[in-house]
Amino acid sequence: MVQRVLGVPYICLTVLFLPLIQGVEILDPGQVVYHETKTNGVVGRGVILECGPTLPDVYIWGFTQPGTDTIRAVVYNFGKGPKIQKLANDLGDLTVISNSASLSIEKLLLAAEGVYTCQALYDTPEGAKLYYYYVFLHVLVPVTKPYIVMSDSSPVEGTSVTMRCGLENGTGPINYIWEQESRESQLTIMAEIYDDNRFNVTDVNRNHTGWYRCLASNLVNQQRSDRIWLDIIFGPDQPQIDVTPYSVTERGYSALEKETVSLLCQASSNPPSQYVWFYNNSQVYTGPQFTITKVLRMHTGHYACLAQNTYLNTRSRKTITLTVYYPPDGAPTCSILPVSNYTDLALRCTWEGGIPAASLRWTPYVFGQESEGFTNITKIQKGEETANNTVFLCQGSHIASNEIKSCSARTWMPSGEPKCSAYATRNNEYLMLSCSWEGGFPRALVWWASSSGDMQGTSEENANILVLRSSATYSGKAFICHAKHPLTKETKQCALKLEAPVLVTQRSVMSVYEGSDVQLTCILSRNYPVTEITWYNNLKQHVNEIPKKYVLERAAAWTNLTVRETDSETDSGQYWCSATNAVGGAEIPIMLMVKRYPMPPNISISRIIYNSRQRTDVDLEWQLQTDGDLTGFFIERQRLPEPVKKRNGGLPWQKLVDLEPDSRSFQISNLDPLGSYAFRITAINHRTIGNPSEIKSPADPPFNAYPAVIGAAIGGMIIATIITVLLFMYVVRNRNNNPRLHDLIFGRQNSQSRENINFPEDEVPGTAEGEIGTGQPSSSVSPAASMALPRPSATPTNLPPGEEPVNVTITVMASS
Repeated sequence: MVQRVLGVPYICLTVLFLPLIQGVEILDPGQVVYHETKTNGVVGRGVILECGPTLPDVYIWGFTQPGTDTIRAVVYNFGKGPKIQKLANDLGDLTVISNSASLSIEKLLLAAEGVYTCQALYDTPEGAKLYYYYVFLHVLVPVTKPYIVMSDSSPVEGTSVTMRCGLENGTGPINYIWEQESRESQLTIMAEIYDDNRFNVTDVNRNHTGWYRCLASNLVNQQRSDRIWLDIIFGPDQPQIDVTPYSVTERGYSALEKETVSLLCQASSNPPSQYVWFYNNSQVYTGPQFTITKVLRMHTGHYACLAQNTYLNTRSRKTITLTVYYPPDGAPTCSILPVSNYTDLALRCTWEGGIPAASLRWTPYVFGQESEGFTNITKIQKGEETANNTVFLCQGSHIASNEIKSCSARTWMPSGEPKCSAYATRNNEYLMLSCSWEGGFPRALVWWASSSGDMQGTSEENANILVLRSSATYSGKAFICHAKHPLTKETKQCALKLEAPVLVTQRSVMSVYEGSDVQLTCILSRNYPVTEITWYNNLKQHVNEIPKKYVLERAAAWTNLTVRETDSETDSGQYWCSATNAVGGAEIPIMLMVKRYPMPPNISISRIIYNSRQRTDVDLEWQLQTDGDLTGFFIERQRLPEPVKKRNGGLPWQKLVDLEPDSRSFQISNLDPLGSYAFRITAINHRTIGNPSEIKSPADPPFNAYPAVIGAAIGGMIIATIITVLLFMYVVRNRNNNPRLHDLIFGRQNSQSRENINFPEDEVPGTAEGEIGTGQPSSSVSPAASMALPRPSATPTNLPPGEEPVNVTITVMASS
């Protein structure tokens, strides 16, 4: 039963399964599962042979050599640990990997090639399961360093030569590449041959002269032989040039600047050759030995020796390259780059120029050992083992200079923490997430990831902007910016949580009396990226388009809308507060109710009359019919057509004046006396206009003649008195020029003297012209007194004929 299950009829150790399987109920396993794999191994190296993904309950490894059918046990495990058989020593250093049935073979031997069979038994709830794992191991042998064997290393020109690339060992198929390096150091691939190590050259000529290499390669490795020189013989033979001091490089010969260099040319020839030296194709010397004292870098170039056989009229020529060594200009340059996913530092030092390449060295030593190279060296420094602000020094030296030159580079971390922000493009078409961690050397690596850890976009240095198309699906989601610098083991992070706007208001319903200002408030409770609040009026118009009507006050998270001089008809309704960002939007309504003030009381006109016959001014009086609130009155007039037959309601009304609420009368002026007017008065309560009063036209004033007559009489008397006084004053002042008129009015002097006896004795008559008997100046005498001066007297009897006094009566008529 056990043999049938395991399928190992040739292994005598099968009885060892009995102690193990006593506790395992082995049912019919059904179909046995087979797995086949192929793998390659290399002699002297390691290989792993796998036996299933998990550790079986029972397994046994068998080995079959190629060309045989015999399976020999290598390792088995019946539940008490793996048991390695002696056969394992012929395969290499064989061990069983812990917690598995896989084999690890180190220092692989060639004899390990073959078929490995792992029989694995698994105890499952459905019963025992049997698996066969076949591993076909092919052991490869690396190629050893090849060597070149030539049929003739110095063939005569025109003959053939065969070159063979010899190998001590190596698994086929083997590919052979033949390389030639000419005198001018030009490398040419002469041939590429598969599984044939011979290279035949027929009809050789002097152009075949040069270094030859053989490159052998198989699936494991490749090796290049040492170069070998192929020298073509012709008459005379190829010259041989010896350089002193002797120093050979890949390009030829070398010398330090300011050294003395001697070139010696020798060629076998019969008869002996004559020698001519050329430098860069210009003849410089004749003779076998050419010496340059204090060689300079300008002497670098090709030196050719021409050997001439004058007897055969043949010649041969050989050219060498002399390189004068000199140091590079300036000093090395240092840089530090991040590597290994920004966990390590690559220290790079460059000092180009000069011949040969300068020798460079990093200090302090990287990884505890000196790091050296030429021209460009790059060494890896563990980031976690490097302190912040560490300075690395690169020292450069050159064979042609005794001076050491150096450069340095400092590595330092960015300051602070990464900074994240989000903003949207115009019209919220795209969402841009910005993350930066500025500074540091080398610069830090920055990348975005979602909250689930999925990377978003690409990684950048120092700063990274992730562009997303705007979508409401991003609302409530977080994006995390990761920043990594080689000097820190941990990854720095900053996070952004995108949220669509959420709007709230303190009062969703506002009421106000018309004419006053009202303020509506809207608050952003959640919002990222940041956006502004937009207001729309009750007609869904943007309030910014009506700046005189609306006033906006803004802050970071709230906005107030002030509606100025509200009107009940145009301003009532729903106002909308709206906010939209790249991940969503929201809006809320606010109801504004503009109420009218109460109706003012009705008015009646109690008196309206022209205040004169000129009909230019009207006195208007009125009174309230009922009680009520009011803030003023206004008076309107209507000019009536002539003649007025009936009132025309289609005529326009003209507003004349606004009055205070305590007014009850008003005088209307500057009317056209020829026109006819109608008036009415209306009460107002703020903006609420009451019912107009009844329409009335002013009445004419009543007729009264008594004041006119009295006024006319008084006016006539005053005029007559003024004329009389002026006449008397004229006569008195011109008495000498008009004596007769004076005597006619006042009488003669003697008559005046006689008349004066009636005065009191103590009164002295005036002796001067213009004086009055009272002794007072005439200017102080009132008109009444002046009028009383001429008095009636008896007619004188002793007057000459013709000089009798004349009685004059003056009658003053007062007329209106």
